[in-house]
Amino acid sequence: MTSTESLAARDAVHQWHPYTQHAIEREPLAVVRASGAELELADGRVLIDAISSWWTSLHGHGEPRLIDAMTQQAQRLDHVLFAGATHEPAVALGEELLAVTPPGLNRIFFSDNGSTAIEVALKMAFQRHVLEGHEARRVFVGLEGSYHGDTFGAMAVGDPDPFFAPFAPLLFEVRRTKPCASALESVLDELGPRAAGVLLEPLVQGAGGMRMHDADFLRAARRMTRARGLPLIADEVMTGFGRTGALFACGKAGIEPDLMCLAKGLTGGLLPMAATLATESYYEAFLSEDRGRAFFHGHSFTGHPIGCAVARASLALALENDVPSRLDAIGARIESRVRAGLEGSPQARDLRRTGGIVAFDLVDPAGGHAGYLAARTPALRRRAADRGVLLRPLGNVVYAMPPACLGPEQADQIADAMLDLADPR
Repeated sequence: MTSTESLAARDAVHQWHPYTQHAIEREPLAVVRASGAELELADGRVLIDAISSWWTSLHGHGEPRLIDAMTQQAQRLDHVLFAGATHEPAVALGEELLAVTPPGLNRIFFSDNGSTAIEVALKMAFQRHVLEGHEARRVFVGLEGSYHGDTFGAMAVGDPDPFFAPFAPLLFEVRRTKPCASALESVLDELGPRAAGVLLEPLVQGAGGMRMHDADFLRAARRMTRARGLPLIADEVMTGFGRTGALFACGKAGIEPDLMCLAKGLTGGLLPMAATLATESYYEAFLSEDRGRAFFHGHSFTGHPIGCAVARASLALALENDVPSRLDAIGARIESRVRAGLEGSPQARDLRRTGGIVAFDLVDPAGGHAGYLAARTPALRRRAADRGVLLRPLGNVVYAMPPACLGPEQADQIADAMLDLADPR
């Protein structure tokens, strides 16, 4: 066996991969090392990581400053519980994050990944309603086609099709609407005192198909929720740290959410870590001499010192290198080349871009759209890999979201691979 065959064979014996139908997807990429925007495979091939390894690798793989921060912190303090204890990396990271996030956010609750950051926000929002005597406020409002993670609260607020339909009996009630001000207002008016809050991904809905909406809708959502005394929860797990061409999508839209969820780029893709940011009023709502009114949520690795140290280094690098502008320029280059290549093509439509995120929809041979579960998706991934690019289409949606270290020639190679996927052959 070659090293690739050996690794794949060993993998097949015990591993169960995320979002994978193993009966038909039997050939995972055997990755042996990574550097910058590139992944090296066991068979010697090199792929450009055009999706930042599920949108996490912000600066590129193997960034020396992040690795140095990780190493130094591990030697000083590797881990300590965050219940009844604190440490410099967490305190400093909180100060630095809250200095650059939208005004009004003043408290930070650490967790482990995007899904748990969403769970924290949902629990904070609902428990505050309960503490203030508004138990009827239990119906959250989200967007059609939304995705917020795979834990139960996150599944409930996400769109059930195609991921979560089997779990419907176990999920709480949620209303969904188009990203349209009048539609959202109608839902909120209908729910009245039952409305618990609005949760959305600002500017770009990621796993739902890179759906993009404008800042006017976000500003309208902020006005409506504020007028009704409801929280606006911003899921910036994917959009945060420059992906939309601004450090945070909320800042780009000029809105101040009550709760904001961060993960993925928080540590530049080096370590799993997340945070839920809240206004001071949320923190104060839980203060009481009654211990039973505390916010009972936590994780073994909450406020992990090494993760916090790496996140501080990543944020500093993002600010020093103006990562939002870099990603915006990369996205513009890819979009321009793809637009020229798709001109007049009947095989693709709705080319769109926000910051460093570029996407278009494929049209199936019958003239309709192929959904997320389209049979051709694995073949599309293989075609992209044959061109030296790691792409992972969301069903009929071909998209790129590369790291900020990407060079011009690499951007062109990504664009060419995207265009190849629009070829009907």
